[in-house]
Amino acid sequence: MGDAAWTVGRMLKWCTDYLEGKGDEHPRLSAEWLISNATGLSRVEIYISFDRPLDESELALMHDAVLRRGRGEPLQYVTGEMPFRHIILRCEKGVLIPRPETEILVDAALEGVDEAMTRGDVFDDIEPKLEARDQKAQEARAAAEEKIQESTKGADELGDDAPLHAEDAELLPLQQHVKVPAGPRVLEIGCGTGCIALSIASERPGAHVVTTDISKQALALAVRNRDALNLNDNVDIVEGDLASGVDESLMGTFSVLVSNPPYIPTSVLPTLPEEVIGFEPGLALDGGADGLDVFRRIVPVAEHALLPGGMLAVELFEDSLETAAAYVRARDGWASAEVREDLTHRPRVLVARRKA
Repeated sequence: MGDAAWTVGRMLKWCTDYLEGKGDEHPRLSAEWLISNATGLSRVEIYISFDRPLDESELALMHDAVLRRGRGEPLQYVTGEMPFRHIILRCEKGVLIPRPETEILVDAALEGVDEAMTRGDVFDDIEPKLEARDQKAQEARAAAEEKIQESTKGADELGDDAPLHAEDAELLPLQQHVKVPAGPRVLEIGCGTGCIALSIASERPGAHVVTTDISKQALALAVRNRDALNLNDNVDIVEGDLASGVDESLMGTFSVLVSNPPYIPTSVLPTLPEEVIGFEPGLALDGGADGLDVFRRIVPVAEHALLPGGMLAVELFEDSLETAAAYVRARDGWASAEVREDLTHRPRVLVARRKA
């Protein structure tokens, strides 16, 4: 880079020119992000700090970041974070990057939460339930109870309050339980970074969100983002395909089901920018032949999960939305299904409501 001192102003110009030569569509914006990430300066502060020299550690960070961005890697992966609505999220390669247009999906979900509050969709805490979830667990529990009864023979005179030994209690199969606070409940399918669930929880503190994902990497990242935002009490993050990991006792109590599932038609994937198809996970992009493979699996889950009057809000491929709306309208139990546009007036979100 030469022997002259690398100031913020010099770095901004050089980085912009370099990235423009590499085909970056927004080279100056990229340069601002990279300098901000390396120096801690805000994008505004960059322009009043042109004479500030970069130290060796900052130069090393810039060297690595500019090379990665020059190869087409998304800025969000290079810097490791991005803003979404009112929060800052950590991002990493292997997990889908939140898009600004997805904020329209969050708006719809918040509308559903507000409607739920008006309806009075508020519940007492669900008491933990001990129930065997499969035949093997039932058999184990029966065997454990039989052994406990044998070990407590002769203690009948103590009555029902006779204590079990700790080693006996440990024989009973343990179950997973979620203790959910009162308030409207939201179920999200496919958490990714956690951008949707965490936005809802931060903007509607009275709501409780349960969010799921099949990707262990996405789940781990969402947990880190949740913990960084201190939303542990408002958001439960559950591993599973669709809602398979959600406590069955919660099904039928959700006011909103929201999802940004894989929805790009398989034939469209090769036409996506290299920045997307070359770096972001195909699992989070490919929606099958018409982009609706996962959506068609979500609808029956919504029918099981939602309260009467509850809302389903799903972001989908623009050319698939009318087909999706017709699919919902043809099924029993739905009061309405409408397509909403994003800020560029492109079809973006399906909003459907269950009959009250």
